[in-house]
Amino acid sequence: MDRLTALQVFRHVAELNSFAEAGRRLGLSPPAISKNIAELEAHLGVRLINRTTRRTAPSGTLRVSAPMTVTLTRLSAAIPAFLSRYPDLKLDLHLDDRRVDIVREGFDLAIRGSDNLEDSSLVARKLAVMPHVLCAAPAYFEQHGRPQTPADLKAANCIRFSLSGHADIWEFRKDGRSERIAIDGRYSVSSSLAVRDALRAGFGVSLIPYPYVESDLKAGRLQSALDDWDKVETTLYAVYPARQHLAPKIRVFLDFLIEEFSRDKEKPFVPPRRERPAKRCVGEATDTENQTEILPSISSP
Repeated sequence: MDRLTALQVFRHVAELNSFAEAGRRLGLSPPAISKNIAELEAHLGVRLINRTTRRTAPSGTLRVSAPMTVTLTRLSAAIPAFLSRYPDLKLDLHLDDRRVDIVREGFDLAIRGSDNLEDSSLVARKLAVMPHVLCAAPAYFEQHGRPQTPADLKAANCIRFSLSGHADIWEFRKDGRSERIAIDGRYSVSSSLAVRDALRAGFGVSLIPYPYVESDLKAGRLQSALDDWDKVETTLYAVYPARQHLAPKIRVFLDFLIEEFSRDKEKPFVPPRRERPAKRCVGEATDTENQTEILPSISSP
């Protein structure tokens, strides 16, 4: 018996509550899983697994609430493959950018984006951190100039994502100092996809999570600005009610989320660099009055 392999098998079976799923994760056949468990039990002289758990695969309906843009850009393409692994599992996925009451509305799990997650009775599992990028279409920068400092944004047409906790105040940090800019613009919308559409149309400039515009930036449809300034980040969490034992259907979906979002760590955000800066924004405001603090938010990005 390879004790290390046997211990790994036991850990996976215990966490997943399934011999079959443990086998899929480890690349072992069900008989090999059973043999490792049996040999480990014989070595220790105790029964470790109630054999009825071999028939306890994820089943039933899993109700999940998730923000629309995150799901459409990062998860929805992978969900069919996830469900194909668990033929007895049904997924009822609600796409909604509002914050839901998980317990009252009967959800098993929710994905939330926040710059400051509030205390609650829910268990929160960190999934990913999404950096933001300030960007606009090349045509917009050509006509209005590319901002060289955060203060230049006071004269820009800023597109606001209204559900964000920083919809009205955009914060930038550099060399130990912070600048909070009260922004203004003609368009405020509750969808990040709509913000992206307006950016592509050259309507204005916005501070938006990088994954939502990654392909546009790489293709040149959008260009970034103030790359030498740090911007706000949105942390994604999976939240679910605290329970003594996590249901298999929640456990496997949580593992799926962790696996999918871990792919982002393989391609960190590296702002593009330009050989020469564009012209400054015209009509730059000089108002330096104090700005409002960013309010903590758990709104979805």
